Amino acid sequence: MKAVLTLIAIIFFGTLAMAQDTSKEVKVETITVGVELSIEIQEEAQKETEVARLYMFKNSRVKKALSFKTKRNRSKLA
Repeated sequence: MKAVLTLIAIIFFGTLAMAQDTSKEVKVETITVGVELSIEIQEEAQKETEVARLYMFKNSRVKKALSFKTKRNRSKLA
């Protein structure tokens, strides 16, 4: 009960404090300045070492992907 009353009091006093703020918004003058963009792209050739798998047969990756088996492919015992 004490925690509930404390929470209500904090919310009440917080809303009262926010309601007392009567400051008005002040207009700010803005200044526009032109910006010159100069974009230079520097390409640096970096040597990357890549590892490639060598397969004995052509299209072995494709054949491996196409040879998947599902649960329905299994034979059922009667």
